Amino acid sequence: MGILNVTPDSFYAGSRSNSEKEILSRVEKMISDGLDILDLGGQSTRPGANYISSEEEFNRVLPVLVALRKEFPSLTISIDTFYSEVAAACLREGAHWINDVSGGRMDSKLWSVVAEAQCTYVLMHSRGDSSNMKELANYENVVEEVHEYFKIEIEKLNHLGISKIVLDLGFGFAKNKDHNFELLQNLNRFKSFGLPLLVGVSRKKMIQQTLDTKAEESLNGTTALNAFALDRGADILRVHDVLEAKQTVKLYRALTFRS
Repeated sequence: MGILNVTPDSFYAGSRSNSEKEILSRVEKMISDGLDILDLGGQSTRPGANYISSEEEFNRVLPVLVALRKEFPSLTISIDTFYSEVAAACLREGAHWINDVSGGRMDSKLWSVVAEAQCTYVLMHSRGDSSNMKELANYENVVEEVHEYFKIEIEKLNHLGISKIVLDLGFGFAKNKDHNFELLQNLNRFKSFGLPLLVGVSRKKMIQQTLDTKAEESLNGTTALNAFALDRGADILRVHDVLEAKQTVKLYRALTFRS
């Protein structure tokens, strides 16, 4: 899953795109590098970011989606949003997935939109919002508490008729560095749900803090953690750098298929 942000303030500048020409060129390169799913977002959800309105997000994302559907009609597109209005409009325009960092907490109507569309839904664990998630990074046992969260929320989603669910542990969302590494180390614990696991650690703080690097210098660390995530059961890697992630997957498969 390649990341495309149509935002001015995402934490990694290399993921941001503005003009339609730049966007189409970037996505074309991602596809040639081995992209499977494009995750399109119009809002930064990094800690400390200010959320924009659903109207502003709509105005950022929808024209880009329309252009992408025209240029790359067979491309699987995920919309990174927690707004029901944005999700509904994008699904009508041909989006395939909804990637919701809030787990349905930010907009109570979102799950109804997903249920009606019967689309794939990425359920992520998080607490609070961008303004207070750091203060909410407190757990007695982060692995078991996140596992229990998924157990409860999956039941709610299934009750609404939503079954095409992907799980995202929410690395960096209301978790400190130690929480992130503990979750990654125990990723296979979450295979018990029988659902695909999405891992998004690309260029994140857990890498920067450990290696004393900036986001721009964190590709090598990302590759290392992605390889470990695959070995722990990751099914989808959400990344800024598609080519390097694809190469990691190919090497991992070559290794495991020989064992």
